[in-house]
Amino acid sequence: MNLRAFGKAAAMLFLTISPLATQAQDLLADQAPIDRKMKTVDSVALERIAIERFEKDFSENLYGENWNTMNPFCYASKDIPNTYKIDLRSFAMPVPNKSYAKVTSRFGYRPRFGRMHKGIDLKVYTGDTIYAAFDGKVRIKKYEGKGYGYYLVLRHENGLETIYGHLSKQLVNINQEVKAGQPIGLGGNTGRSFGSHLHFETRIMGHPINPELLFNFAMRDVTNDFYVFNKTASQNDYNRMASAGNAKKTANPAGSQTTGKHWYKVKSGDNLSKIAKKLGVSVNQLCKQNNIKTTTVLKAGRLLKY
Repeated sequence: MNLRAFGKAAAMLFLTISPLATQAQDLLADQAPIDRKMKTVDSVALERIAIERFEKDFSENLYGENWNTMNPFCYASKDIPNTYKIDLRSFAMPVPNKSYAKVTSRFGYRPRFGRMHKGIDLKVYTGDTIYAAFDGKVRIKKYEGKGYGYYLVLRHENGLETIYGHLSKQLVNINQEVKAGQPIGLGGNTGRSFGSHLHFETRIMGHPINPELLFNFAMRDVTNDFYVFNKTASQNDYNRMASAGNAKKTANPAGSQTTGKHWYKVKSGDNLSKIAKKLGVSVNQLCKQNNIKTTTVLKAGRLLKY
């Protein structure tokens, strides 16, 4: 090949390669933002994993080796942290997916029983599925005839413990790990209960927190992504509710007597005569106390004061 022919071939090769080189540069230029974006995504994912690991470790450090499978309230008040940030993002409603979750009894002082209500009652029917509110582990599975009935206590990775009371059946076992939204029991009317419902509590190291500060039950959502627990403020609110309730009770002792000290739940086959004999009172006393007549037909499940 002469010099002139070689030059012509080299020029043709350069013209062929130049567009390929330009395209390659363009591809690399296009890829750069994607690489940066992927690095950002990876960074966010790694950061999130690190945060979750930290929160889980911190929760475990919060309770230490205290894993009591018999006593739901086995913590010392002095050990409760002054502040604690609770992650609510991976929540699940503890009650079935209906139009809304009806709260039938709220957190606070109950004049009817003369004591504090340390959770809330949610309307469910016997046999309705009850779900774990967060990822966690079953700490207690027990029966308490004069209180919770069949109940469960779950400890969660976000530091909370939740209690599910008056169940008709428990579907999980002690030390079993559960996921948010996993079925753990069936709704019922066991223990000290006057109708089918779920008694639901949220606690941190045994200290009760009003569940409605964490959950918006009507909207089936949480109130925020995080809830910052403050021990002093929470204890002050709790004491204020209890004091206000006790003050009302003390200020009107006669009135508290007229509301009845005890309650009897009517059973199938009961009538006023049977109930009066069983309770050791007269039929007239029962009628007066409950504003009913001697001919009133009593339905099973009705509550009578005595």
